[in-house]
Amino acid sequence: MAHYLVFLGSTRTSTPPSPARLGERVAKACERLLSSLPHTTAEVIDPLSLDLSDPFKPHFAYAKNDAPEDLAKLADKITNADGYVMVSPEYNHSMSPALSHLLNHFGASLFAFKPSAIVTYSMGQWGGARAAVSMRTFLSELGCLPISAMIHIPKAQEALNEDGHFAQDQERWEGYFGRTLGQLMWWSEAAASYKQEVDPARVSPAFKTAPSQRNAPGSENR
Repeated sequence: MAHYLVFLGSTRTSTPPSPARLGERVAKACERLLSSLPHTTAEVIDPLSLDLSDPFKPHFAYAKNDAPEDLAKLADKITNADGYVMVSPEYNHSMSPALSHLLNHFGASLFAFKPSAIVTYSMGQWGGARAAVSMRTFLSELGCLPISAMIHIPKAQEALNEDGHFAQDQERWEGYFGRTLGQLMWWSEAAASYKQEVDPARVSPAFKTAPSQRNAPGSENR
């Protein structure tokens, strides 16, 4: 059974604009579509449901077994997940600070050697596409390499209902989402399968030692 975490990159609760929690619709759509597939489950990670310590202190900065309960539970979920869906609006042509703040609580070792999918949205016509550019770098450094296909949803308030279902053109939208989510599943299954053969934490390349200068061609003339 494959399990995916859908990270909702928004903590907005105020209006205008309306609806305040537009990203919740996007996250629900991703969760619903993934969970509808055989042997697959998904779960939305909503930062508003977490008690993040203030001032900022990441999970890995705590002594073992001393991390706050919410951080410890989420760390376990990240470790056990097969892949991740990162849902973000666009802030100043970049990813959501709410999403980066949440993810920065955890070390790259928890995400490593697993894939991620980038999903952006907006109330306007661009669908948050510019945010996705910076997200590629961020997620690569986090260790969960982003797949090539992405999802951008312009005018998400019109495309999605509150329950995460498509308001119209359902077949077209499901095909669009399916291309990205399908890639995510392929890579996550490939990674999980290979991990059973090779532990990525123990991989170390065996480089051949270069010939000594004494035996190198032409060394007698030096």
